[in-house]
Amino acid sequence: MELRSVEELMDLLYACRGAALAPAGPGRRVDAHEHALRTAALLRRRRPADKELQVAGLVQGIGQLLGPGPGPAERAADAVRPLLGARVARLVRAAAADGPDEDVAALRQAAEEALTDGSDAGVLEDWRTLLGLLAARDSRLGAVD
Repeated sequence: MELRSVEELMDLLYACRGAALAPAGPGRRVDAHEHALRTAALLRRRRPADKELQVAGLVQGIGQLLGPGPGPAERAADAVRPLLGARVARLVRAAAADGPDEDVAALRQAAEEALTDGSDAGVLEDWRTLLGLLAARDSRLGAVD
């Protein structure tokens, strides 16, 4: 599946509500929607100028909702690439694997911390404008590598 509009992506991110992501301690599970918001918020605080990294944190978990095929990270990367561009897709794909890339390490660290972080992460609508800006930019650039 390839996402072709911000609305499709927003719908998918909203669909993450109630989906259990991973254990966050004895008897506690993390909502995938909240995890996405917390990961993106942590990255926004740590790397405020890197909007693509923040968005990668927001969308990295959507692969679990995209059905069969390669692993969830690959499904998520393939889905967002046409809309959000090659770098966001690369970050999402690489976050599932170990590597020396500083941006990928920051994404993995934020995702791990978001499992137990209880701070207010805002709401998904806070991200609509940035998603729209990235999508518009990548449509003008042709989303090339």
